[in-house]
Amino acid sequence: MVSRADDWLRQAQRDLEHARLALDHGHYEWACFAAQQAAEKAVKALYQELGVEVWGHSVSRMLVNLPEDLRPPVDLIDKAKELDRHYVPTRYPNFHPEGAPLDYYTRIDAERAVRYAEEILEYCRGKVLQVRLRKSTGEAQGLR
Repeated sequence: MVSRADDWLRQAQRDLEHARLALDHGHYEWACFAAQQAAEKAVKALYQELGVEVWGHSVSRMLVNLPEDLRPPVDLIDKAKELDRHYVPTRYPNFHPEGAPLDYYTRIDAERAVRYAEEILEYCRGKVLQVRLRKSTGEAQGLR
């Protein structure tokens, strides 16, 4: 399988930029969703670099299922869990008892989501480089 990690990282970066723009324009639900998307794509980039096709949208699940030496600390996984909660309710009114998603998201929510996505993107970018370095030096994919 050809690695498309760089493509996934580029799109993760673009989604993060979109999250920042949405935040700046007061579209807090969209900022939260775009932040979740940025984090999801960053983690999928790391799996791509490992040569593994991963499915799903749970950022925290994907992080937990990484090989042990690539798995992030618990606090980053907890931040991913918060981003996971922005996957559906940011977009669908029927997820809420009344009102639209825009009624339920605040600047604080969006700022936190963007910050968490930035952290996950940087973590994954660093691990992609680490995996590449190990590959280039001939280490096994077990990555110890």
